[in-house]
Amino acid sequence: MEHALGPGAEFDAVRAFVDRWGALAEGIGDDAAVLDVPRGERLVVSTDVSVENVHFRRGWLTAREIGARATTGALSDLAAMGAAPLGIVVALVVPHAWRAELEALAEGIGDAVRLAGTRIVGGDLSGGDTLSITVTVLGAAPQPVARSGARAGDELFVTGLLGGPLRALRALERGETPDALDRTRFARPVARLREGRWLAGRGVTAMIDVSDGLAADLRHVAAASGVRLRVDARRVPRVAGVSVRDALASGEEYELACCAPPGAVDAAAFERELGTPLTRVGTVEAAGASSGDVVLDDDASEGVRVDLPQGHDHFSI
Repeated sequence: MEHALGPGAEFDAVRAFVDRWGALAEGIGDDAAVLDVPRGERLVVSTDVSVENVHFRRGWLTAREIGARATTGALSDLAAMGAAPLGIVVALVVPHAWRAELEALAEGIGDAVRLAGTRIVGGDLSGGDTLSITVTVLGAAPQPVARSGARAGDELFVTGLLGGPLRALRALERGETPDALDRTRFARPVARLREGRWLAGRGVTAMIDVSDGLAADLRHVAAASGVRLRVDARRVPRVAGVSVRDALASGEEYELACCAPPGAVDAAAFERELGTPLTRVGTVEAAGASSGDVVLDDDASEGVRVDLPQGHDHFSI
């Protein structure tokens, strides 16, 4: 397969990428991509960066898993807005020690793109000292769902089961082999794109993906919406053997947390249609003087403001 790219080692690498991607790559070779946005919909754009020894370690994941994981993290941002993907743009900084893994990285990126039903429409490639994968995702939605629309009286939901990625991470840090299912959730997460569109179509008022940990991400919703969120600890969905606290802290889950008016979301219908659990975990309250708070109920009769896990913050270290 011939591509309209010039000579040189950099373009040879790009050609190898495009050969791996095949029909998943479209319009590669021009200075910019040109995409159509469906009539009546709005463009949704997000960028996510994945850096070696910050987001992953080479000994923990294969190159193919690293490529897929980085791409999934970006696509998850579209899911959180209720958007359908139109395409992605990938920029890589590749050290010499990683050049033999370029095709495996490309395979992983392609895996995530194929699963999302989208395409690769451009990107950039550079040498450098540290492997870095930056994925820009482009999507469209009739009415994108922000974090800022939650209202007092709304119900609070979360998809999936939480805690597997954190438990896998701790095992890897101890030099142990994680449980197979935990490792899959850590190494091969899934962007909840279909789920996000389903929820957006039912009128959810706010939504976010669980990337920094449920407790931390709910704080973002509470702060953006100017409300207080009350979570029932007994209802937090978690993998067997995981504590509530660890389920609240576990990051890179890429599940969705959302708020919706009472009765707007049928959790049973969601699971029946999409095969993913949806659990009502709490409610939205007027903030009063405590805007941005997340209150954890660990007893049916009393909600106590507790020291919830902080979640991940790149600038806290």
